[in-house]
Amino acid sequence: MADDRPLARRLRHGAEAAGFSLASALFRLLGPDLASDVGGWIGRVLLRRLPVTARARENLRTAFPELAPPEVERIVRGMWDNLGRVGAEYPHLASLADAEPPRVEVIGREHIEAALAKGRGLVFAAGHFANWEAIAAAAKRIGVRAVGVQRPPNNPLIARRLTRLRVAAGAEAMADKGPAGLRRIYAALRAGGAVVLLVDQATGEGVAAPFFGKLAMTTDAPATLALKLGAPIVFVRMERLGAARFRAHVSAPLDPPTTGDLTADVLALTAELNRRVEDAIRVDPARWLWLHRRWPRD
Repeated sequence: MADDRPLARRLRHGAEAAGFSLASALFRLLGPDLASDVGGWIGRVLLRRLPVTARARENLRTAFPELAPPEVERIVRGMWDNLGRVGAEYPHLASLADAEPPRVEVIGREHIEAALAKGRGLVFAAGHFANWEAIAAAAKRIGVRAVGVQRPPNNPLIARRLTRLRVAAGAEAMADKGPAGLRRIYAALRAGGAVVLLVDQATGEGVAAPFFGKLAMTTDAPATLALKLGAPIVFVRMERLGAARFRAHVSAPLDPPTTGDLTADVLALTAELNRRVEDAIRVDPARWLWLHRRWPRD
């Protein structure tokens, strides 16, 4: 298939992919613990100086207006430490599920097993907590291979590498956002399988649902899938226990509203998921990704 990208873009993409591969190789050589620690240092010392950090501070003031400036800075520093660790842990995702002693623990396994036993599939709803890429490893740890949903980066070379890493981590497959990905998600659920959806990103689609007391555009995909297909939703909060070590907290399936008004039920269920995200953030705000523009400026 011909590559119709302009030459300058192809060269830039090639350079970016080479840098990605080099960094991955270096972090792989360091081993999971040291790689995570080095990534944390890079995040809190170097990446924290990026201009986008101002958005994290703005979001924190919106969600927690009572916080004093030193506490805001402590959370921002912790967020960048965690984000740096996430990046450095990518080359080690494949080993998380199979490591002994376990690097990924699962609390609430019984909720997953009971939901899947109904034969209507299962939606893991999660957010950008700790290392969200480890959700697939947590599911694999208990024998579940879930279809993940991703928004590929603009660089197709890096996109292919990320897809391979995520599948190696335990995902059954990755579905890109869009019509083709949606068909794959429907097929997985109708076959009684599981899908993982991150529900806390800013989006131009979906519904406006309350989030920390202000309306925020939120994906309605989990609620729509649950109400149309009868697939149970469980909320997953990832907790960082240390360098490349995690605990997945799995909730009991959400109780979907059944008023007969699909639009109202989707909004109510989406609002409940936002409440779950809020509660998880309050547990450890320094391990959530505060860089998305979750609320409109006005």
